[in-house]
Amino acid sequence: MSESDTIPQFKRGGVGSDKVDISGGMSSLAAGPGIRSLSEVLAIIAVAVMIIGGTELALNLFAVPQYILPKPSEIAMALVSDFHLIAPQLGHTLIELFSGFGIGAVVGLVLAAVITQYPFAEKIITPYILLLVTTPMLALVPLLILRFGFGYEPRIIAVALASGPMVMINAATGFRRVDSGKIALARSYGASTLQIFWKVRAPMALPMIFVGLMVGSIFGLLTAVGAEMVGGGFGLGNRLTSYSSMIQMPQFFAVVLILSILGILIYTLFFLLGKKFASWEA
Repeated sequence: MSESDTIPQFKRGGVGSDKVDISGGMSSLAAGPGIRSLSEVLAIIAVAVMIIGGTELALNLFAVPQYILPKPSEIAMALVSDFHLIAPQLGHTLIELFSGFGIGAVVGLVLAAVITQYPFAEKIITPYILLLVTTPMLALVPLLILRFGFGYEPRIIAVALASGPMVMINAATGFRRVDSGKIALARSYGASTLQIFWKVRAPMALPMIFVGLMVGSIFGLLTAVGAEMVGGGFGLGNRLTSYSSMIQMPQFFAVVLILSILGILIYTLFFLLGKKFASWEA
């Protein structure tokens, strides 16, 4: 098996064990969130204080108006004072994200299993998956709203269409990148195709499956917020549109901060799940 065909790894222990070796162009997700010592914690805090304090000082020094760029202190105050208004919208966004991502992930995993077991099905399905990947889902939101109204349905469908192909592509890559020697060994012991899939292909594909879930969920979050901005009514995306139209920039950046934290939590969750369930070495 060549270096380019190696299975991505979630390693435990040893030097560099907090890195995810993701071949195939996913190196941007390789750095793990692990913190090894108190000095690293202090360094992270010091850098954060320097950035936030420097930004606060620069905005005060140059007297930048609030409607152009609010100070970090103003954003923090807005987050605290308006959180009771933002929290219900966060709930709407999470419902859309969890529902749409759940549907997209299940469909994506099933399709990945089908196309890796039946090459003819791959020839039929792949063009439509490529079409979904290259089509901006936000462009379909107005059409979905015309068909399903201004409720959750069009947003959930958009999230599913955005996240599903990401899960399918990464999972299919993982299912394929299995050492042929392991499959031959399993066949020599009389394993059926289904047994080989569940006992060999699926476990070996777990690292890439977690990468697909991670990427798909982040794509789903971005799509959910974009659909809320287009569709209006409720959700964090709707809050962004409202605050920007009223030039309430501290509140606007408070919502952006919440979305950033949510994205970091999603990444950390799937990274930790990958370390727990896929921490073997290929």
